[in-house]
Amino acid sequence: MLADGPFVVLSLALAPALVVLEILSYIFWVVLALTLLVFVHEMGHFLAAKLFGMRVDRFSIGFPPVIFGKQYGETEYVVGATPLGGYVKIAGMIDESMDTEHVGSAPEPHEFRAKPVWQRIIVITAGVVFNVILAALIFTGLNMSYGETYVPADEVGAVYVQEGSLAHELGLRTGDRITAINDEPPREASQLMLGNPDDFLADSLTITVERQSEKRTFIAPPNIVTRLTRAAREGERFGVSFQPAIVSAIGGEPVRFWMELSEKIKAAEGRPLTLRWRRPDSALTDGSRAEGASPERATRRAVSSDSQRVRRGGVFEAQVTPRYDSTAGRYLVGIGSPTRAMMQERLGKRTVSYGPGEALAAGVGETWTTTENIAESFQRIFFGRDSFRANVGGPVEIARVAKQTADAGGYAFWSFVAFLSVTLAIMNILPIPALDGGHLVFLVYEGITRRRPSEKVRMVMQQIGFVVLIVFMAFVIFNDILRL
Repeated sequence: MLADGPFVVLSLALAPALVVLEILSYIFWVVLALTLLVFVHEMGHFLAAKLFGMRVDRFSIGFPPVIFGKQYGETEYVVGATPLGGYVKIAGMIDESMDTEHVGSAPEPHEFRAKPVWQRIIVITAGVVFNVILAALIFTGLNMSYGETYVPADEVGAVYVQEGSLAHELGLRTGDRITAINDEPPREASQLMLGNPDDFLADSLTITVERQSEKRTFIAPPNIVTRLTRAAREGERFGVSFQPAIVSAIGGEPVRFWMELSEKIKAAEGRPLTLRWRRPDSALTDGSRAEGASPERATRRAVSSDSQRVRRGGVFEAQVTPRYDSTAGRYLVGIGSPTRAMMQERLGKRTVSYGPGEALAAGVGETWTTTENIAESFQRIFFGRDSFRANVGGPVEIARVAKQTADAGGYAFWSFVAFLSVTLAIMNILPIPALDGGHLVFLVYEGITRRRPSEKVRMVMQQIGFVVLIVFMAFVIFNDILRL
């Protein structure tokens, strides 16, 4: 007991520092992502304005208070302390700054208002276009760097369906073989878990399965996205998996799926279990030990093993007593889930490499698909098919996901940044005053009617839009906090 004392004191002393470091890591990743997106967006406005000879008074990343500012030529470049946006102040334009100095005076040649409508439309939409281009470039780079490696869906004979999950409520059962999702045969095994938002954004999600040589089709309810989002926030998923179990039997009963093994360990509630698995001696490699691929070694290390023996044919058997992990909130036996490499070795894999042209085509295609998915999500929310509160996230939620994807690796993080870039583009093009879409509405009206809305009307609408955005931001932040 006394020997543990200094370590307990040290742990208590380090706890606040560890919490601060964890918080800083969340802040770092979300600031990195948002700063890049805002910089690219504002650079689009800036370059388009310069192209048409407009004077840019300020280029700001972040909102006040100002951390850094430097004047170069006619433009002041500023970094603000609030990294939730940015702006480009163009002379002769009514924008977030509410500058009215030019009101009542004749337009100067370098001012925004002096340029033709088509040029002003390009300047207003350039930020959105640059965000879409950024997403396409990120997807292209990921395709070139990582290529595509996947387990073919044809290699998966059946799936596991967790009892009580959304998939189980829908009618799917363990042992089903999924043959079509929305009438399309799945290409990759990962599609069988239905983790792709595109699957759920269809007018009606349909899943076709083979069950005992009989085909059955199940149709999801219209609010499936809202239900799935709420389940995800509680740490649950759709409920379909296909990962094979590392052990072949538990308690004398065969085990086919990893989630089936997990459920049986949970049901045992700490009672001793007999595990059986097959593994040739050649599997004892440094890599398998490092990744926890050896159930024998993991069992000896992480649980109380009452007995262990090697049976004929490379079959191992051990009686183990699960231990309760208070952090995880469940009983564990110390065996890790199958790694990606193990899955590919067990089920087989296909690898696709991309050249520059192929990577670009695939990147543009992914950008288009992402845009369609996000637009469809907004449409579902607007028409009440999905809950606004359950499906909209603010800075806190973005920080949480940014940290999770950063921990998962470069591919996951930059895929998320590309997703955010498309989201920012769509949000900005919405016809809300104070956003690019609001300015675009006035310009389209002017182009059609040949009449420019009065500056007083535009000022009032700009102020209303700004208030709406402040209220919206406050709501999503409060909503994020409630969901923590």
